Amino acid sequence: MDVTTILLLLLVGAVATFLAGDKLASKVALVFSLGTLGVSLSLLNQLLQGTDISFVGTWIDNPKVALAFKADGLAMAMVLLTTALTPLIVFSSFGNHFNNSKNFYALVLFMAFAMAGTFLAADGLLYYIFWELALIPIYFIALVWGNGDAEERKKAVLKFFIYTLGGSLFMLIAFAYLYSKAGSFLLEDLYNLDLSAGEESWIFLAFFLAYAIKIPIIPFHTWQAKVYQKAPTVGTMLLSGIMLKMGLYSVIRWQLPIAPHAAKEYMPILIGLSIAGVIYGSIVALRQKDLKKLLAYSSLAHVGLIAAGCYTLTLDGLSGAVAQMIAHGFVIVGLFFVAEIIYRRYETRTITDMGGIRTQTPKFTSMFMILVLASVALPGTYNFVGEFTVLYSLSQANLWFAVLGGTTIILGAYYMLKMFQNVMLGETNAKAFADVTSSEAITLVAIIAFLLFFGLYPKPITDLVEPTLKEILAVINK
Repeated sequence: MDVTTILLLLLVGAVATFLAGDKLASKVALVFSLGTLGVSLSLLNQLLQGTDISFVGTWIDNPKVALAFKADGLAMAMVLLTTALTPLIVFSSFGNHFNNSKNFYALVLFMAFAMAGTFLAADGLLYYIFWELALIPIYFIALVWGNGDAEERKKAVLKFFIYTLGGSLFMLIAFAYLYSKAGSFLLEDLYNLDLSAGEESWIFLAFFLAYAIKIPIIPFHTWQAKVYQKAPTVGTMLLSGIMLKMGLYSVIRWQLPIAPHAAKEYMPILIGLSIAGVIYGSIVALRQKDLKKLLAYSSLAHVGLIAAGCYTLTLDGLSGAVAQMIAHGFVIVGLFFVAEIIYRRYETRTITDMGGIRTQTPKFTSMFMILVLASVALPGTYNFVGEFTVLYSLSQANLWFAVLGGTTIILGAYYMLKMFQNVMLGETNAKAFADVTSSEAITLVAIIAFLLFFGLYPKPITDLVEPTLKEILAVINK
C-alpha cells in the first residue's frame, strides 16, 4: 500500500457520496473521510518503520510528466492534517441542512482529494494540477451554499477565484521555464538546477505571487475576510484549516529550495511583509463586530507569523512554522465551529447581539475558553510550541523581528479575550441558548484533546518533520 491509496479513497468517496443521494450523503462522506484517516495512520506507521510509501510512475511522455507522489515526514504531516480535519469538518456540519447535500459533501471530499494531492505531488505539473483542482470545489461551496446577500457573495467569491487563478498562472510560467532548463518537472531535478541570480529572482517572485495570495500575505489578502464571512462554515473551515496551508507548505517544499539565493536576498523584505500582516490582522480584528470576520483577521495575523518563520531559513523557523500550521489548523476550525454553534441558536454573528451564554451552558463556555487560550498560545497548548519556536527563530535573524512578531500574542490576547467577554459574559440574551449536543461536544473535545496532548508532548510531530526539513535546508545551503 502506498500514498495513492489515500487519493483513490477520497476520490471514490466523492463519487460514492454523490451517488448516495441527499439523505445518505453526509453519512457516506463521514465514513469515507474516517476510512481515509485510518489509511493515513496506517501509512504513517509504515513510514516510521522505514517502508517506502511513495509512488513514481510515468504519466505523459512528451512533455515528460511523472505521476510522482513523495511521502516523507513533511508531506505526511500535512496529509494527516487534511485527513484528520476532514471528518471533523464533515461531522461538525451534521447540525446544518444543505440543499442538494450530495453535491455539497461530494465537493468537500473532492477538495480534500485535491489538497492531499498538492501535499504529496513531487512533479511540478502534477502539483500545479492538484493546486488548481482545489480551487474548483471551494468556489462552488462558497458560491452556492454561502450566506448573506447573494450579489455580495458572488463578488467576493469571484474576486477570490480570479486572484488565486491569476497568481497561479505566474507559477505555471515559472514551471514551464524550469522544465526548459531541466527537461523534467520532477522535484529532485528542479532542486539540482544551477540557475543564475536573475533567473532565481524571477522564479522566486513568480512562486511568491501564487503563495502570497493563497496564504494570504498582505497586500495580497483583500479577498480573505469577505470570503471567510460569506462562505458556509464548512467552507470557511476548509479554507482556513487546510487550504491556506497549501501555500505555506509550498514555500518550504518548492519555493525556498528551488531559488535559495533569491530567498536569502529577499529574506528581510519577506519577513517584514509577513510581520506587517501580523500587526495589521491583529489591529483590524480589534474593530470587528462580526464574529466570523474577527476570526478571519485573527487567522491572517497567525499565518503572517507562520510565513515569517518559513522565511527565516533556519531549522527552528521551519519546524516552528510546521508546528504552527498544524496547531492553527485545529484551533481555527474549532473557533469557526464555535461561531457556527452560536449562530445555530441565535441566528446572528453580530457580537453585540450575544452575551450571557456562560450562565446557560458552562460546558460549552469551558470548551470555548480553552480554544481561545490555545489561539493566544497559552503554554500547554500546541499553539505555544509553534509560536515560541517561530519567535525564537526570528530573534536569531533580528531581535526586532521577534519583538514585532510577538505582538500577535499581546494583541491576540486582547481581542480574543475581549471577544469572549462580549459573547459569553454580560447580560443574558433574551433568547435561550441550548446546551451543546453530543455531536457538537465530540467535535470540540477531539480538537481540544489534540491541542493539549501535543502541547504537552510535541515530540512525535517534531521527529516526523525535522529530517525532511534538514534535507530541504541542505539543498538551500548547498
